[in-house]
Amino acid sequence: MPLELPQPIADFVAANARLDTDAMLRPFADGAVFADNGKRHEGRDQIRKLLAEEVVAAEAVFTPDTMREEDGKIVVEGPAHGNFPGSPIRFTYRFLLRDEAIEAVEVTL
Repeated sequence: MPLELPQPIADFVAANARLDTDAMLRPFADGAVFADNGKRHEGRDQIRKLLAEEVVAAEAVFTPDTMREEDGKIVVEGPAHGNFPGSPIRFTYRFLLRDEAIEAVEVTL
């Protein structure tokens, strides 16, 4: 049974499956923050660069298989497959949504 993700997260995941940088960026608020690998990327330009260089270049596709709410955030977990060492790797995404947009996301192993 597929997960019923909140729309901004569902849009991000669907765009990631297509490796579409522009579509992955659309659900993010203008001042959004994307924390990945201990690095903080702020605003659309930095997030676009991260998605292009780290996600699309590695053909990393995240397939969520669990979801829960925790401390006001939507926590989504699942494997990512792609052209990177150790693939597939299980990731945890912690999304903060505001006004139907992704305000912040933190990705951890």
